[in-house]
Amino acid sequence: MPNIKSAIKRVSIIEKKTLQNNMVKSAYKTAVKKFEDAVNNKDVKNAESLFVEASKKVDMACTKGVIAKNTAARKKSRLAKKLNAIKA
Repeated sequence: MPNIKSAIKRVSIIEKKTLQNNMVKSAYKTAVKKFEDAVNNKDVKNAESLFVEASKKVDMACTKGVIAKNTAARKKSRLAKKLNAIKA
């Protein structure tokens, strides 16, 4: 454990930020899983609405700095690909 006051403060701040990041990461992973379940069940209408929500969650994780910009773009692209596959 750190002895210096500023180091102690940094530890507590890092713990709070870690919890916030985990919350954002968990939210976007849950949204993606719900979308993939709808795709696996061939539920096109539900998948379309869940795609919008999953895209928003991925974008939010990107803007919060939880995932990188290219990672977010890749994930959204793969989700769109899956949605287009069941539409066809």
